Amino acid sequence: MTPTWHRAMMRPALVLAFCCMAACGDGDRPVQAGGSVFGTSWSLTYLNAPDHVTDADVHSAVEASFAIVNESMNHYDPNSLISLFNELSVRTPMEVDWDFAYVLSAALDLAEVTQGAYDVTVNPLSDLWGFGPAGPTQFPSDDDIRAALASVGSEHLEWQSDIRRLSKLTPGVELDFSSLAKGYAVDLAADALDGLGIARYMLEIGGEVRVRGSSPRGDAWRIAIERPEPGVRGGVHAALSVVDTGVATSGDYRNFFEYEGLRYSHLIDPRLGYPVQHDVVSVTVVHGSAMMADAWATALTVMGSTEALAMAEERDLAVYLITQSGDSTQAIASQGMQRYLLDNP
Repeated sequence: MTPTWHRAMMRPALVLAFCCMAACGDGDRPVQAGGSVFGTSWSLTYLNAPDHVTDADVHSAVEASFAIVNESMNHYDPNSLISLFNELSVRTPMEVDWDFAYVLSAALDLAEVTQGAYDVTVNPLSDLWGFGPAGPTQFPSDDDIRAALASVGSEHLEWQSDIRRLSKLTPGVELDFSSLAKGYAVDLAADALDGLGIARYMLEIGGEVRVRGSSPRGDAWRIAIERPEPGVRGGVHAALSVVDTGVATSGDYRNFFEYEGLRYSHLIDPRLGYPVQHDVVSVTVVHGSAMMADAWATALTVMGSTEALAMAEERDLAVYLITQSGDSTQAIASQGMQRYLLDNP
C-alpha cells in the first residue's frame, strides 16, 4: 500500500491579530511589510519608527537578517553551511560561522536537558520517513530505522565551541536546524529592528513570533493559538496577551501521512526512530527568545503531555498544550503560561 501524504508548507500557526483604535494619530498608525522566506511567509507590523528610518531601511534590515540564517542553516539549500557540513566525511573539521555556532550550542544544551527528546542530528530519520528535502520514497523497515538511528545523537559530533570547529565522529551524521532556524531568524531580525530604534513591532515567520512594546491599541499584543484541525485554518482555541517576548507553536496536524490506517507525524522521536504517537497535537511556548520558544515547542511535542508538563513546571516554562482523544481536545496550561492567557479569546 502506498502511503497517503498530507503536507503543508507552514507549521501549525499562531493567529496574529491587532486592531488600531480610530483615534490613533498618523504617527501611531501601523506600517506593514512582508514576503516569502524559508518556504513560508514573513510579516512585520511596526509603529513609531524614528524620522530618519524609512520603510526601505526596515525591509532591508529584516531581509539581511534572514539572508544570514538562510546561507548558514537552510538544509534545503545545497550551498548552505549546514548542507556542506552534512556532505562532509568523518573527522573532516569545518569552522562554522558565529550564528551557526550559537544555534548549535543552544541545540546541544537542549538535547542534554531533554535527555535526547530534542536532537538536531535527527535528519537521517526525517529523510528516511520522507519529511526531508527529498520527500517521500517508501515506508521504512525496522532495519532501515535501526541503521538511521546509528547516526543520530549528539555523541556523534565533535564540537569545539571555543574555536567554532565541528566534525562528525560517525558516518551518516547530518544536522537539521528546522526547529530553531526560523525562530533564530526572528530573533536576529528583531535585534535589527531594535537597532533601528523601532520600539513597537510584531514580527513573525511562519508563526514564530517576537513582539516589542505595545500594540497599535496601546496595550499588549494579542496572539491567538490556532485550533488544531487538519485542513482548516483560522479557528481560535485560546488567546495570549504578550509584550517583549517570543512565541512559537509546534504540532503534528499539518504535516503527516497515513499508511495502513495509521497516521504518522512529521515529528520524529529521535530516541526511538519513529514518528510520535501520543496525545499531544499542539504545543505553544512563550519565551524571551523566539528560537528557544521554537525549539522547546518541538521538544515538548515529542515528549507527550505527561513528560512535557512535568518539564514545563520544572523549568518554569510558559507552555500551552492541546491534547486529543478521539474527536475531543483538551487544553493544559503550565503555571508559567497562566499570566499570558486571556479570559475571552
